[in-house]
Amino acid sequence: MLNFAIVGIGWWGQKLINSTQGKSKLFRFTEGVSKEPDSVHDFCTKNVIHLNNDISDVLENPNVDAVILATPHSLHVEQIIACANAGKPVFCEKPLALNKLDAINTISLCQDKNVLLKLGTNKRFWSCMSELDKAYKTGLIGKLLHIEGHYSNENTGRHFSEWRTDPKEAPAAGLTGAGLHVLDALIHYAGPVKILKAHVISIQPQPHVLDTLTVMFEFDSKVSGTMATIRSTPFYWRIHLFGDNGSLEALSENELIIRLKNQDPIKKNFPKVDTLLLELDEFAVNIAAGKVDQKIYEEMISTVDAFEKIVQAVSL
Repeated sequence: MLNFAIVGIGWWGQKLINSTQGKSKLFRFTEGVSKEPDSVHDFCTKNVIHLNNDISDVLENPNVDAVILATPHSLHVEQIIACANAGKPVFCEKPLALNKLDAINTISLCQDKNVLLKLGTNKRFWSCMSELDKAYKTGLIGKLLHIEGHYSNENTGRHFSEWRTDPKEAPAAGLTGAGLHVLDALIHYAGPVKILKAHVISIQPQPHVLDTLTVMFEFDSKVSGTMATIRSTPFYWRIHLFGDNGSLEALSENELIIRLKNQDPIKKNFPKVDTLLLELDEFAVNIAAGKVDQKIYEEMISTVDAFEKIVQAVSL
């Protein structure tokens, strides 16, 4: 049983703990770091988590096997570097970094220090996405030609924190909150972005933001793509791969639609899963194995590269 420390015990940090504490057979949270300890004292006591005031406290603790970061975006790079220098495997919520150079340097340091780095991409574990991935890898739809993605939700308004709508922490409207999950999926299948065009329409500022982000892509692979995200509309998820023999469309958390030439569409539904438990269990398995697929690091860098290009495009 591995002992994890979590840095950041706000809305999302508590979700990570609630989804895994006492449920995983591979790890448990034993230490936590919060800048507002009084607000989370009862929560941590209930979950048998010892509270600390600074990340250095858990990095110096020999009983901590790995660190989970659920902190504001601008802190990720310096905190990952601190974990790497302390020799602690680190799991960081997205985004990894706010620019490509920081992403490259951070990953390079982790590799030099032989420290495992994982990124919070829990939507990959949704049943619809797992099944889409399996179907795509069989070559079912042939050559990939185009990919579309949309992820919208109401989380920004429901779980408002000023930093989540601060343009310095969360640029390009809903890109960091929801859009990065779509961007991760698009790059996973289509590869690095060659060129893009992006546009934000902002109607109403925080705390009740009304805005939209739309992006058009050309990938190095010659695949085309589009994505969109809205920070105020009810939950909606869609990833659609179009090939020369058919298409695969992942909807919501557990539905997949397969469309092939000269056949009626096939709709499949799958059980709902707890993606946070699955992704952190995978992190624990990776720690035990002592390695990570290098392709994952390449995708991390490509995602931050595309992220930076979108931010630049909407800032023009």
